Amino acid sequence: MRRQRVPLHRSLVVRLLATSLLVAVCAILATTWLAVQSTTRAIQQEQGRSLADDKSIYDTLLDHAATHRDWTGVDAVLAERADRLERRITLMTPDRQVIADSAPDGPSLQTARPSATVDPLQVDLGLTGGTERVDPRAVGPYRLTKRESNNTRELAERQLGCVRAESRADARVVVDPAGRASVRMSDPKDRGIVGFCLPDDLTRPLPSEAAGIAQLEALTKNCLRELGEPTRVEIRADRTAAPSRDARFDQQVAGCLEKARTTQLRAYVAPPALLFVTDGTQGGEDPVFNLSRANVVRIAQVTGAVLVATVLITVLVGRRLVRPLRALTDATRQPMDEPARVPVTTRDEIGLLATALNDLAARREQTEALRRSMVSDVAHELRTPLTNMRSWLEAAQDGLAQLDTQLLTLLLDEALLLQHIIDDLRDLAAADAGDLRIHREPYFVADLLEQVVEAHRGAAEAAGVRLGTSVGTDLEMSVDGARLRQIVGNIVANAVRHTPAGGSVVVRLEVRDDQLTIAVSDTGTGIAPADQARIFDRFWRADDSRTRSTGGSGLGLSIARKLAEAHGGTIGVESVPGQGSTFTVRLPVVVPARS
Repeated sequence: MRRQRVPLHRSLVVRLLATSLLVAVCAILATTWLAVQSTTRAIQQEQGRSLADDKSIYDTLLDHAATHRDWTGVDAVLAERADRLERRITLMTPDRQVIADSAPDGPSLQTARPSATVDPLQVDLGLTGGTERVDPRAVGPYRLTKRESNNTRELAERQLGCVRAESRADARVVVDPAGRASVRMSDPKDRGIVGFCLPDDLTRPLPSEAAGIAQLEALTKNCLRELGEPTRVEIRADRTAAPSRDARFDQQVAGCLEKARTTQLRAYVAPPALLFVTDGTQGGEDPVFNLSRANVVRIAQVTGAVLVATVLITVLVGRRLVRPLRALTDATRQPMDEPARVPVTTRDEIGLLATALNDLAARREQTEALRRSMVSDVAHELRTPLTNMRSWLEAAQDGLAQLDTQLLTLLLDEALLLQHIIDDLRDLAAADAGDLRIHREPYFVADLLEQVVEAHRGAAEAAGVRLGTSVGTDLEMSVDGARLRQIVGNIVANAVRHTPAGGSVVVRLEVRDDQLTIAVSDTGTGIAPADQARIFDRFWRADDSRTRSTGGSGLGLSIARKLAEAHGGTIGVESVPGQGSTFTVRLPVVVPARS
């Protein structure tokens, strides 16, 4: 029987594996989510604190660098900020020479990554959030005198009054680190009003700025000259260039101006320094994420949710898998005389098991029916000769028949028939129990077939049937001679019995593909296609009358099949109703061993 295979997507093993993987993935995802959430929250808290601290420290040091020519006196600044923030603050030169350290006894930072580079001429816009690379506190040669600063404030106040008189625009006076005052508008669209009220007074360079602006303009022109650009440029009091009509030229001027400002101011600010902000050597705040009550509750909630989901998934899948198993269990508990059929609801291994159980129940019903039929057939076959013998013996006892040679011959024939049926039943019982043994010896198969034909020639002549052989080979092989004669004899007897007078029966022998083939062909009545599948069943006859004249005992072909299988061979039939039948026995060729 061909073994059925379950598709992988319907396999019970695959489904159980998928369920396990689903539960594991859910647990992993939940654990990962909890870890990510907790870690993210901790990192966000730590990053927020570090960013605020670093920005505060960076701005303080940037102010010192912009207003001092070196880092002298920065130790006090670092100590004050480190004490307030409970952090370690270290400044180093670009070649890792310590400038100042709030915790000099702390771990070495020679290989550490700096938090930022403090340079007022190259501001880290990511920390400051501004747009100017040059810190406005780096004044350099542009610091105004007190008198000049007051004058700009007075002009700015006058300009503010004009702006408020002309419009309702929001404006205010601001003073830059150099001491120059100006009017700043909240809305950039209102800047035109400032120029209208006081166009020139606040934009002209003052005496204190003249030298610096002249130097800045010269540096800018040198840069433009190196780029091959025109050198017509005018630097205003706010250290910006007057715009032209050429956008590309204005872009070149802006780049050269920034470069010139950096060059000009380098001598007025502290040199660049590496900033390291690390945890303090002592003390510090509690961890931002710990096993507090709230965190323990959060972990317990997520764990509980995972467990509940796991239980629900397991119960749902388990009930779905167990339901057909319960149906199978109930079916196996049915009485033997009432075999139940199990509905096949799945296509997995359980579905195949249900199908196999239904097939088993069907075979059990068939076997039980065959058992009942066989008991009835055996009783019928034994009853007939026993009834005949009893009838004749009672007739002889009552004096109705003479106990002469003819009666004894009749009784002997019935006893031989009874013995023949019993021997057939014994052979079948031995075959069913696996005790049917064959004794192989070297035989010329053609001689065995001639013996069978001679043994049945008398019956064939009495029935008017021609019986002959057609031997294509004279092969010697190792077989059980008596059993092979029994196989062919049963087939020949069956063929002669079903061949009408004037017909013929031919026994053929040949070897094909290392197989010995014995074919018995007749020109008899043939076998209907519906009956060919049952021709080898026990006690089966094609006619319903069950007369021994046309059907024999009904065991001959069954015994022939068992004996052929014991030799490792097969037996089959081909028949056309009204034209005859051909029974073919195929045995593997077994060459006798020579000593």
